[in-house]
Amino acid sequence: MIVNVHVAQVQDGQPKYLKVYTYDELVAEEHTRQVIQAVALGMSAAGNSMSAASAGHYNATATVSGPNGFSTVNVHGYDPTAASIAQNRAAAQNEAMIGSAVEAGQRNLVKLERTVIKDDTLLPGEWYGGTMQFDAPSGSAAKNYNITVQIGADTHQISVLQAPQN
Repeated sequence: MIVNVHVAQVQDGQPKYLKVYTYDELVAEEHTRQVIQAVALGMSAAGNSMSAASAGHYNATATVSGPNGFSTVNVHGYDPTAASIAQNRAAAQNEAMIGSAVEAGQRNLVKLERTVIKDDTLLPGEWYGGTMQFDAPSGSAAKNYNITVQIGADTHQISVLQAPQN
């Protein structure tokens, strides 16, 4: 848990503290995103499979003229080859969709593991780097905020001025 890192946006000379996300919080957010995506993918795959299950069935209506007048003819049928093709296509699409989502989720977790700053013990002469995520500063004008990091008895403060992009 990052307890010795604080980010404050300076507005009108007063600090407004922004939430600094820990590695564990970011991993939990990614897991939540993956669960939501899995539910959505499951519904999509079910719809795809249901659509394929009805493939191969056909209906046709025609009006036939004969010696006794006009008659309406309804034709219903089933083409097992068309059904098989549609079901195989749906299965392949579902597998690719789910595989892609699983792969993306794993990549996201690996990226978090490799890049996000976590509590760590450093030995003399070692260094540690990574990214830190915090809530976005408010306002559309230039933003001024301070990042304070306390390491042992040493306190380091980094001032940042973020100009709006044109």
